[in-house]
Order: sequence, then structure tokens, then C-alpha cells
Amino acid sequence: MRHLKSGRKLGRHSAHRLALYRNQAKSLLAHGRITTTLPKAKELTGFIDHLIHLAKRGDLHARRLVLRDLQDVKLTRKLFDEIAPRYQDRPGGYTRVLKLAERRRGDGAPLALVELVE
Repeated sequence: MRHLKSGRKLGRHSAHRLALYRNQAKSLLAHGRITTTLPKAKELTGFIDHLIHLAKRGDLHARRLVLRDLQDVKLTRKLFDEIAPRYQDRPGGYTRVLKLAERRRGDGAPLALVELVE
């Protein structure tokens, strides 16, 4: 039984799962919205909300924690200078997950659109 075991494994071991979250977070911050499967989208929201919450703090330690996950100096600068100030008065919920009507052609997986809330 999986009592008190939060989070989805997504069929990956922990290092692969972390790499997936990091790559999807980079794409979402760079483009503003991405299309992915529904379970991946739901897991990504918590990861990206945590990064934006850290960026709202704006101190050096928060910048280093975000840089640890994004591993991209330009994207970290964009997050701290452009994206985080938009959400300064917002207490949480920085992303939106919209279920798409179509499914993926290869395996029929449900698709979702993840976007940053304006």
C-alpha cells in the first residue's frame, strides 16, 4: 500500500524524474506554455510554483537554489527580473493546467497545456 507516498513516479527512477522536471521547467519559463501529458503537467506545477516562490524572495540564497535546478544563468535572470515581479502580490497558484481534447496519437495518452498565469 502507498499510504502517505506523495507524487507520481511517472515510470522513471528519481534522477530521471528530476531531469524531466528541470527540462520541462526550463521550457515553460522560456516559452510561457508547453504541451505535455496530464500526469507530467500536474507534477510540473508544484515544481515550477516552488521555483517562482523562491524567485519572489529575491535574495542570493534563493537565486542559488533556483540556479541549482535550472542550471541556466540567463533563464534564472529572466525568472528573477521579469517573471517573479508579476506574481509579487499573488500568494500562490502561478501555473494553470488545461486538459486538451485530443490525445497523443502513438499511445492515446491524455494531453494537457501548462501555462503561466497572467
